[in-house]
Amino acid sequence: MQQVSFVLNGDQVEVWVAGHEMLLDVLRNRFGLTGAKEGCGMGECGACTVIVDGLSIDSCLFPVMEVEGRRVETIEGLTTTTRVMHPVQRAFFEHGASQCGFCTPGMVMSAKAMLDERADGERISEKEIKHEMAGNLCRCTGYYQIIEAVKSLVEK
Repeated sequence: MQQVSFVLNGDQVEVWVAGHEMLLDVLRNRFGLTGAKEGCGMGECGACTVIVDGLSIDSCLFPVMEVEGRRVETIEGLTTTTRVMHPVQRAFFEHGASQCGFCTPGMVMSAKAMLDERADGERISEKEIKHEMAGNLCRCTGYYQIIEAVKSLVEK
C-alpha cells in the first residue's frame, strides 16, 4: 500500500492505495463518488470519464498512482454547495440530453473539458464537437440532444 495525495473536486485528499488500483475504483469505493461508472472497463465507452489537470480521461484505465499531486474533477464536483447546476449540466437538462442517465456524467465531463480548453472564445464547430465527444457512447442514442446541448454552450 502507498499513500497518494491529490486535489479532488477542490479539496486536498490523501488515500492509501494498492499499486494496481485504477482511479475509477478509488473514486467509487474510497470516496463514495459514484457518478463515474464502469461501462466497459476498457476505455471504450467513456462512462468513467473524469477530468485530470484539465484533460478528460477514462478513469477505468488510469492508475490511481498517476494522480499524485494532480487535480481531479468528477461530476459531483460540478454542483456548487448551493446546489446550482454547472452550465454544462443545465444545458443537458434543458435539451433533454439525458435519457437513462448512465452515460451522462461522462458526457458532461467530456463536454466540460472540451469547453474549458477553448475558454478563450475560440469557436467550435459541430464536427469538432462530434469528434471530441466520440469517446463517449450513449446506449439510448441520445446523440442529437447531446450535440445540441453542447452547441448551445458554444453559441453563448
